[in-house]
Amino acid sequence: MTQQSAAALEKWSEREALAEAMIPLIGRLYRNNNVVTSIYGRKLINQSAIDILKAHRIARRIDEAELPLEESYPLLVALDELNLGAVSVDLARLAKKFRESGSGSLKDFLTAEFGDKVGAAGAADAEPADVVLYGFGRIGRLLARILIERGGYGLRLRAIVVRKGAENDLVKRASLLRRDSVHGPFEGTITVDEENNTILANGTLIQVIYSNDPASIDYTAYGIDKAIVVDNTGRWRDREGLSQHLQSKGVSRVLLTAPGKGDLKNIVHGVNDKDITAEDAIVSAASCTTNAITPVLKALNDKFGVEHGHVETVHSFTNDQNLIDNFHKGDRRGRSAVLNMVITETGAAKAVAKALPEFAGKLTGNAIRVPTPDVSMAILNLNLSTEATKDEINEYLREASLTSDLHKQIDYTASPEVVSTDFVGSRRAGIVDGLATIASGKHAVVYVWYDNEFGYSCQVVRVIETMAGTHAKAFPAVAAAEKATANA
Repeated sequence: MTQQSAAALEKWSEREALAEAMIPLIGRLYRNNNVVTSIYGRKLINQSAIDILKAHRIARRIDEAELPLEESYPLLVALDELNLGAVSVDLARLAKKFRESGSGSLKDFLTAEFGDKVGAAGAADAEPADVVLYGFGRIGRLLARILIERGGYGLRLRAIVVRKGAENDLVKRASLLRRDSVHGPFEGTITVDEENNTILANGTLIQVIYSNDPASIDYTAYGIDKAIVVDNTGRWRDREGLSQHLQSKGVSRVLLTAPGKGDLKNIVHGVNDKDITAEDAIVSAASCTTNAITPVLKALNDKFGVEHGHVETVHSFTNDQNLIDNFHKGDRRGRSAVLNMVITETGAAKAVAKALPEFAGKLTGNAIRVPTPDVSMAILNLNLSTEATKDEINEYLREASLTSDLHKQIDYTASPEVVSTDFVGSRRAGIVDGLATIASGKHAVVYVWYDNEFGYSCQVVRVIETMAGTHAKAFPAVAAAEKATANA
């Protein structure tokens, strides 16, 4: 081994050791104080040392240099000593702010930064909300994984409601939670109690309730009260049908994981979640495609203006299609999903206007179902109000993905090698593929990848948090200068 290669390996080992030392600090802050740590939106909880090192490299996209572990590690140590209340902390932004402040004392800086959150461990801004999953299909199980991962902080998964499919139904439900052909194995342990109809997953005790009637369940009999019921069956999509849930004892509000009909508010988190009021007993989280394209369309409209356009979605097949040719009430959907590209309709283009009224009548849309199990793409073919180059559009969307109020919804990539499977498990609503962008004068074509299962489920959980009022305060706040850069 050469001296140079030996030095490189030694440096790597030192960085890996420092990342390993961060893991118990990150875990303790979360378990004891409900402090969620991240680096430019990439959460560090339950991550390996390698994942933590990769997260530190993300800072290059903004600061043109990796976040040094020699800066982030002392921050974690100091945060651990402050005995903070529930907060969300971006270590990269916090390190940058401390660096630019010129403050000599890290402790004094952090004490001033966090104010009344210092020494407030155990004092939550709101009581954790009970959550019930009505249905346990693709979205229901991913919602369960995300809620279990959070360990009951803010949102407590208390029950799932399903129709009994077999005598060994409980074991089968638990097995589907444990193993997933697309998203991989459940990270943790699962125990089934058939006598009490419960699933214990990483310490989260989930009551399994068998029912065919959403209006007749007594949730209070299981110690569940004022619950938010997340209906992911898609069986009812209007106010009348979903109101059945409110007739059950122990239910306070209902969230639909599909486009809502009639006067239901269709919420795309990050865009119009502020429209949710305490009086809204039933809301919709819209569709996966609507969640993917609306934040990008809002960003583009804010900067360049959108006169009109067409949205074409290349969408993975879903459970409502046939594996082989057979009768289906929908046009073309009876043909084999795994053998064909299938042209079908999408309401996502029109649904954008429910979250962004200024888009009413501006968009048309169509969809092509393709033989992949997850991750889809939306192609936004737009006529803008002002001229823009490819570089101008890409740089603006890249900044929006990093520093704007939409940074939890929009991601950005400029890799020439990425394909759909690279975005399985993405927590963003959509990922702009900068290399595919086309722009000429006032015409632009923007390509947006999205994990139509997991990315959408993350958006649903954000809506649940908004309904429950359990969002932890973020530190440091996105600076006005950063917002101006993203929205200029």
